[in-house]
Amino acid sequence: MRPPRARLGLASVALAAALLAPRAASAPAEIAGARLEPVAIADLAGFPGPDPAGALAAFRRVCAAPMPAPPQRNGVTGNVVDLIAACAKALTVPPQGAADFFRRAFAAYRIVRPDGTPGFLTGYFEPELPGSLTQAPGFTTPILARPDDLVTLGPGETRPGLDPALRAARATASGFEPYPDRAAIEDGALAERARPILWLRDGVDLLVLQVQGSGRIRLPDGRAVRALYDGRNGRAYTAVAKLIVQEGHLPLEGLTLARWTGWLRDHPGESRRLIRRNASYIFFRLAEVEEPTLGPPGAANAPLSPGIGLAVDGTLWRYGLPFWLEGRLPGAREGERGRLTIAADTGSAIVGPARGDLFVGSGAQAGIAAGNLRDPVGFVVLLPRHGGGS
Repeated sequence: MRPPRARLGLASVALAAALLAPRAASAPAEIAGARLEPVAIADLAGFPGPDPAGALAAFRRVCAAPMPAPPQRNGVTGNVVDLIAACAKALTVPPQGAADFFRRAFAAYRIVRPDGTPGFLTGYFEPELPGSLTQAPGFTTPILARPDDLVTLGPGETRPGLDPALRAARATASGFEPYPDRAAIEDGALAERARPILWLRDGVDLLVLQVQGSGRIRLPDGRAVRALYDGRNGRAYTAVAKLIVQEGHLPLEGLTLARWTGWLRDHPGESRRLIRRNASYIFFRLAEVEEPTLGPPGAANAPLSPGIGLAVDGTLWRYGLPFWLEGRLPGAREGERGRLTIAADTGSAIVGPARGDLFVGSGAQAGIAAGNLRDPVGFVVLLPRHGGGS
């Protein structure tokens, strides 16, 4: 944890919020059509779950992280001033005091969707893939670094003449234009701006890496490095696994990551065609694996905690908010009735107030667990009390 960096990063957010917008109420009546109903934390069955100390550590890591780039928009739910106050209190809390900290510093609100159905939770993971720092036999597919002409657009940001649905643009001498899609990039549209940083076995491994957003790359000498998300071309994402099912190549029942990626490798011609239908393309940067037990940084710039780091709709919720998930989750212990998680990431498919994607860990077993997680769960958001509960 890096407390000085934490205070500076969040203080910058607080200053911007104080200058640009009036201080909002702790809890709006509704979010994107869903009601926020107050609930006593004491009435949350099973709270605080099996690992409140782990949730506290994850919360501190988000507090310690530098500001996201681009920053979240003004008006996302989660009063930044009160959240900073909770961060300050968290620095002095011992692990055994974690449960009491969350009870005192936050107020709970159940997220009730208009149709009364529960929220929906999926899982994601950090793949570990074989790779090489140089192009070599068996390693022929490049992971590309972020090009210098890529402009990432923040929430609600647009550029003249561009479709507002595009979330990135290409800077040219005459202005901005749509960034090339996947097929164009594969066909050489980036020219010298296509700078490889690593090489993978094939396009299927690259697709897996891009879908998950980051990964550990195991080099021939046994060392591991990380390929971290460093921007996307802003085009719409299409799930290749869904295309495989829609075209009748594999049934939805029993569809796992291993099964659909295996099918792609067994059908290279169809594989290239289907992968190129996903116009979205992700760029990466290299990083060391500093703490093997933690995952890569999420959108909040904090390393993800397996089983605790949660991707949420970043246009609705502020990173750092705790969420209590009501239901049985992967790796649940006997009698576990819910899990305390921390919003630390987002994703293009994570849309809506009661929608989450749980980071389950790194490697092949985590991939199996993530693929099996597609469950209805209840979502309860914990919003910071004024002054951090003082």
